Amino acid sequence: MSFTVLMSIYKSENSQHFDRAMRSIWDDQRVKPSEIVLVQDGPLPDALLQEIDNWKKKLCDTFVVVVLEENQGVGAAKHIGIEVCSNELIAVMDTDDVSLPDRFEKQTALFSDGKIDVCGAWVGEFEDDENEIVSNRKTPEQHEDIVAFAKYRSPVNHPTAMYKKSAVLSAGNYTNYRTSEDYNLFVKLILDGAKFYNLQEPLVNMRVGNGQLSMRRGGLSNAILEAGVQKEFYKFGFLNFFEFFRNVSIGFTLRILPNKLRAMAYIFIRKL
Repeated sequence: MSFTVLMSIYKSENSQHFDRAMRSIWDDQRVKPSEIVLVQDGPLPDALLQEIDNWKKKLCDTFVVVVLEENQGVGAAKHIGIEVCSNELIAVMDTDDVSLPDRFEKQTALFSDGKIDVCGAWVGEFEDDENEIVSNRKTPEQHEDIVAFAKYRSPVNHPTAMYKKSAVLSAGNYTNYRTSEDYNLFVKLILDGAKFYNLQEPLVNMRVGNGQLSMRRGGLSNAILEAGVQKEFYKFGFLNFFEFFRNVSIGFTLRILPNKLRAMAYIFIRKL
């Protein structure tokens, strides 16, 4: 089954982490993508440009690079990237994560009967060594439970997502947000009637070292942005007023916590 891997990259990424991510979706995979689309979100340092050029030489026409002259944010980058992808089936990949060797084999098999539109999986989180997983970010398996979970937080680990391009376009594609663009998309897909499934095992390992877990989406500005996303869910009719108020209150509190306390809170949430 032909599919595209969609990625976006910006100036703060680490060139070695990008190379590892690329090796995990090409060299290591049992089932390889027929296309990789990379959206370059604004100017990049020379080290990243060199690594991109190395992979372009290796993969030739299989590797499609879309260059945005100015940084527009991950939501806008993914929005543009979706339209460039030539296959109906698209797998998302972050440029500093590691896909496990059987990820695409297991996910593409689930789309063969046409019953689902979005497939995710669990994420293993690591600090320095990708073989030493410190926690797993779990998500529910069946569609009904996924919809209920979405009332609280994003129901699919975005770096593990594989979905149908037609379903994403029907739901309105990614919104040009700089935060929670994935959560927004999944709620729109649910409201548009898309069917979800999450594999009950980790298929991607994610970096949370060097303070990434504690710094993730912290600060007042991110708290305000997240509140805006929840307000949109309320306007959609996906959340009632109580659910909207609960989510904004919890989310606001998490975002403004000191970094160490936020990291502890995220670890606790992973265990729920």
